Amino acid sequence: MSQNKSSKSLNDVHGSVSVSEGTGKFRKIFAFFGPAYMISVGYMDPGNWATDIEGGSKFGYSLIWVLLLSNLIALLLQSLSARLGIVRGKDLAQCSREMYPPAVNFSLYILAEIAIAACDLAEVLGMAIGLNLLFGFPLIWGVVVTVFDAILLIYLQKLGIRKLEAFIIGLISVIGGCFLIELFLAKPAFGEVVKGFAPVLPNKDALYIAIGIIGATVMPHNLYLHSALVQTRKIKQDNSSIKKAIFFNTLDSTIALNIAFFVNMAILVLAGAAFFRSGNNNVANLQDAHKLLAPLLGSKWASVLFAIALIAAGQSSTITGTMAGQVVMEGYLRLRINPVIRRLLTRLLAIIPALIVMVFWGKSDSTIEQMLVFSQVLLSMQLAFAVIPLIHFVSNKAKMGVFSINRATKIVSWLVAIFILVLNGNLLYQTVIDWLGKIGNIWGQSLLLLIIAGIVILLFITVFYPLILLRKEHSINMHVTNTHNLLSSNVVKPFHKIALALDYSEHDRKIIQYALQVARKDTVFILIHVVESVSATMMENEADDYETRKDEDILNEYIKVMASTGYEVQGVLGFRKRTDEIARIVKETNTDLLIIGSHGHKTFKDWLFGETINSVRHMIDIPVFIAR
Repeated sequence: MSQNKSSKSLNDVHGSVSVSEGTGKFRKIFAFFGPAYMISVGYMDPGNWATDIEGGSKFGYSLIWVLLLSNLIALLLQSLSARLGIVRGKDLAQCSREMYPPAVNFSLYILAEIAIAACDLAEVLGMAIGLNLLFGFPLIWGVVVTVFDAILLIYLQKLGIRKLEAFIIGLISVIGGCFLIELFLAKPAFGEVVKGFAPVLPNKDALYIAIGIIGATVMPHNLYLHSALVQTRKIKQDNSSIKKAIFFNTLDSTIALNIAFFVNMAILVLAGAAFFRSGNNNVANLQDAHKLLAPLLGSKWASVLFAIALIAAGQSSTITGTMAGQVVMEGYLRLRINPVIRRLLTRLLAIIPALIVMVFWGKSDSTIEQMLVFSQVLLSMQLAFAVIPLIHFVSNKAKMGVFSINRATKIVSWLVAIFILVLNGNLLYQTVIDWLGKIGNIWGQSLLLLIIAGIVILLFITVFYPLILLRKEHSINMHVTNTHNLLSSNVVKPFHKIALALDYSEHDRKIIQYALQVARKDTVFILIHVVESVSATMMENEADDYETRKDEDILNEYIKVMASTGYEVQGVLGFRKRTDEIARIVKETNTDLLIIGSHGHKTFKDWLFGETINSVRHMIDIPVFIAR
């Protein structure tokens, strides 16, 4: 796998859909459509249903405007995410890795994985409840059955991204069709429904539910996934093609998210027509809604259609959640693992907590409801850590060029971010106060407060670090003096000895090519390779294991090839930590320049922290050339 190819988002489907094939205008337009439908299922997943049902049962149609507001927020953020992926050719996780320090990136990665697991938990529970309501499956077995979703996703992805998109659109059609029939059976007063678009809050309880609706609607993992999915379209890199791609993807988002808005509104309207109108104002969970629909609407199909739609929503949402997990892991860690393991791991992170709670705390309706609420709290904690970097990235003119967002969009985006922070901060505050009351000992309370303090500190870094970094970049030209000495050649000594850090991969070819370009006639090349077998680490140059002998043979081959060009070439093997050994050998050989590959050596630590280059350059005092 080549370096450029391996760094692409969703590499197996990257650029797999051509948007220029065929002669028909509509065919070219529809080639862009698809990614937003994959995203839209996250806005109608089972985690949203409970808040919609509760809002409709308690306040009728009066909170429809809250759904509309959350839909507008989602449309803005998803359009920004699509713009980032199209213009930069990188997803949100990859851009975050470039911008923030390693420790911050690792923290953001952990939060993103927790959010995906929380979202997946809601989807697993929703599908398990749907299977229980429709077929009578015990909830525990329903949760276990959802493991096979990962296998289904693997099969669908092998068929290609367009087949996967068609499958998701099919599930969305099932959900929409079920609720169309439900609304026909409920016969809501459409005049009252229209009044629900007026922004009114009946009381404080309505405010709390409104916060829950907005918090449950905008999903952080969708921002990561959308910036990757738009890259499945193969577009030209000229401004006209990029502008066209942004326009059609925004149109795609508008249509898909309005479908999601219709589904959420249908759930709320259905709850208002069936429960609020009949005086059942305390329906707040999926099981109660299912039980009451049939007797209240006078048709057994009302409950059946509700369960079918719930299963379709859980199935579709879990597929996109698993793909988001792949994007986050590969973007933040540059860690590519077997797709089967990746998808099973994502699913198990949701299933295991659900099973533990059901086994030890029971599987009552209230327990399931508490798990759904807990998943939404975790999502609210993560949302700001996806939204804020996204706004920073699409506002950066140096990276986005003419496609950076304008001032008006920037102001609206930051107002939305502040709005989300306030709402989710309030939800988090209420939850923490509740948890502090339930935790009986001071150590548990202290640990909880320490975690919250860490989250707040990370939030400040997320907001202000890019601003500080941008200011430093802009200040480079502000302090240059004595410009007549800029071209003086007596400061930098020529490159007599050039060290090449080799990892025996395809990256070495570029390292050698760059080295030959900067070399002089009398240049001496120092070829460095670090052996990382267990015996080599322990015994160093006394080691005589197979890997050490093999690495030495390859190094001798490299020396022979490079010496054939007429240069003096030396080879040095290292035997301990890669970064320390490279720095040590550079110093001992009095090297003038180090050339190193951008991916470094393929070890788990480099994948996890990506610190080979950064660590080495801080340990030596010579120039470092990064071969890309």
